[in-house]
Amino acid sequence: MTLPSPSTDRSLRIHLALAQYPILRTRIRARMRRELFERGIISPKNFEAEVREKAIQSQAREGLHDPLWEETEEIWETRMSRIRTHLTDFYFAYNLRYEDFERIVKDVVAERGSRPDEIEVSFNPELAPQEMLFEHALALERLPDEEKAHYQHRYNELIVVLIRRMISDQLAYINIAKAWFTAGDLMEIRRRKIGLGKIGGKAAGMLLAARILSEVAEDDIRDSLCIPESFFIGSDVMYAFMTYNNLLHWNDQKYKSETQIHADYPRIQTEYTKGEFPDDILEKLRALLDEVGDKPLIVRSSSLLEDNFGTSFAGKYDSVFCPNQGSVKQNLHDLTQAIIHVFASGLNPDALLYRRSMGLQDYDERLAILIQVVEGEQYGDYYFPHAAGVGFSRNLYRWSPQIRSEDGFLRLVWGMGTRAVDRVGTDYPRLVALSHPNLRPESAPKLIRQYSQHAVDVINLKDNRFESLPIENVLDRRYPLLRYIGELDQGGYLMPIRSLLSDEDVQNVVLTFDTLIQRTQFADRMKRILTLLEHYYKTPVDMEFTIRLKELQNLIPELTISILQCRPQSHAEDEEAHIPEHLAEETIIFSTSRMVPQGKVNNIRYVLYVSPEGYFALPTSAARAELGRTIGRLNTALANDTFICIGPGRWGTRNPDLGVNIRYSDIYNTDSLIELSGAGIGPAPEPSFGTHFFQDLVEARIYPLAIYLDDEDVIFNRDFFYNTPNRLIEFALDEVHLQNSLRLIEVSSYRPGHHLELIMDNPAGRAVAFLAAD
Repeated sequence: MTLPSPSTDRSLRIHLALAQYPILRTRIRARMRRELFERGIISPKNFEAEVREKAIQSQAREGLHDPLWEETEEIWETRMSRIRTHLTDFYFAYNLRYEDFERIVKDVVAERGSRPDEIEVSFNPELAPQEMLFEHALALERLPDEEKAHYQHRYNELIVVLIRRMISDQLAYINIAKAWFTAGDLMEIRRRKIGLGKIGGKAAGMLLAARILSEVAEDDIRDSLCIPESFFIGSDVMYAFMTYNNLLHWNDQKYKSETQIHADYPRIQTEYTKGEFPDDILEKLRALLDEVGDKPLIVRSSSLLEDNFGTSFAGKYDSVFCPNQGSVKQNLHDLTQAIIHVFASGLNPDALLYRRSMGLQDYDERLAILIQVVEGEQYGDYYFPHAAGVGFSRNLYRWSPQIRSEDGFLRLVWGMGTRAVDRVGTDYPRLVALSHPNLRPESAPKLIRQYSQHAVDVINLKDNRFESLPIENVLDRRYPLLRYIGELDQGGYLMPIRSLLSDEDVQNVVLTFDTLIQRTQFADRMKRILTLLEHYYKTPVDMEFTIRLKELQNLIPELTISILQCRPQSHAEDEEAHIPEHLAEETIIFSTSRMVPQGKVNNIRYVLYVSPEGYFALPTSAARAELGRTIGRLNTALANDTFICIGPGRWGTRNPDLGVNIRYSDIYNTDSLIELSGAGIGPAPEPSFGTHFFQDLVEARIYPLAIYLDDEDVIFNRDFFYNTPNRLIEFALDEVHLQNSLRLIEVSSYRPGHHLELIMDNPAGRAVAFLAAD
């Protein structure tokens, strides 16, 4: 048996001794190298050359030969760091006494916190491994305040590098986040993260909003705020999944034609669904499920570009609920399938064409994943929050002149917040103008009931699935929050609920949320929260949230607001737009005073008009969906022309029976999207602002408008819309059968040498499209 040499024994003793000083060992080894250099045992240049040589040799032993191309910078620097550590211990043990090592340790420990200028950086933070960055950042963070201030510049650099590595590389985000996140905050994110990549925009926004408010909000807000229990899957895991399942051939999908992108997506979904995760990822997901128990989960996209300044990607990628009520095996299967479903949604046509239209096609848009415990509580067989919604710090579309835009507004629903951000069926959220919370867009009880929430999104714990149900299937007379969310329809008026209702009365409950708004601090706190976030983001924001009421027996119950997501609010810059005086009525093609934005569209050459009579005469929902796809093809054909779209009911609805079933990828080249209702077509349009679809329009500078034909002051030139020649087949030869329902009107065919101008004057509360000479 060969006995170890004394120097080998000293090297092991040094290594073991340094393990006792996790915060100081980097500083100790830096001092050990200085001792080696000052005594002439080895020069700094030769030491670093040997580190690099041995790193390349270690690559060769692993079958790698090119440090630049065959592994990432972070792995290469981690390799270099470990060899540098080994060589420091080796040279010191073979050339100096153990007593010299003990002296250095004592000196460093004695200096700890008293001489921050002695903290050395012998590495490039931009290339160093995360472990080293955290070690240094945490050491600096623990210094007394007056001494930490002396070294703040180095701490700032480490925080910025960690944010860029772990969270987001978007400079607008980093410029804000670097002032708020601490090394401890980032360490907690690291503890909850699977993979090495970034956690993406959705997670980043939630964490930053919570961090800001925890520091600057008033006590009542701080005491009522929380965020869901959250876990993160780094953006590198998506590529690992694609590589493991031979899916990398889909990576160039974003460069294909629009037609091919649409055609390929069903196959992509099928191939992704058959994929599996490597064992190491599965093991970590099992541990995650062990930690959360049987709490329902939601798997959300959190891409690198998502929720960014100017490009929110709202609704572009999917989110999937996991009720998490099955066996351990079933829950793991459901979780992995949900993650895979979200990964596949990164290649859906809406997302790819949105990126193309926003000039982001060439960015490496990886999807990270945000996994959150669903906020809520069980009632009967169902699980859901007391209320949820989305808040905006700026109210872009005021329904009354007294509403202050800068105070913001909310879309509020009972149950899951999905019904607040999507345009769903004939359902409506409660709109709350935070400057005047009790001022509704409608006033008559009949209209309040019509424009109220009729269905609720819940997790069915018994059946282990997500469901949308009529409210009467979930709501009963014993529901503890009934009086806060509902009022009783007494036939001609709405009455607050002050006593226990009969089962029959529950059928007449209308979800108004009036008592919640009037009897709690909810509206006031939301206004202050959104104002604070706008101030520190330096731009308007929107925030998804849930609320929970406790101590319901108190006169004013306790309120908890959970932040689910926060991002810069999609908004167009205001521009001068004034309707010309003395417009001749015969030049006006249409006018409206419904929810008018501020802006203008010049030189309109085409109007794409979906005839209400023709559209609703189509025999099936499939035929109406086909019309939506035809609009998508015309959107491509008219890419170089200025055009607007006018159609019945709701643009972007999921239900083709309620309006034109299109998606962002079908209309992103248009300049205005106008909803037509009244005169037997349908009820007055419900404002869509605040939905994901609305945010798409605002970001793309597509102006949403509504024409209610029953309004007394509306103008709608039927001769223009019905008697001008239809140019449809000139652009879509195969769509002859749609000519009665879809009309493509060239403005100059109605009046030669003319085009349309659309002026939207928000202060005047009026929008007019009129003929103007070329």
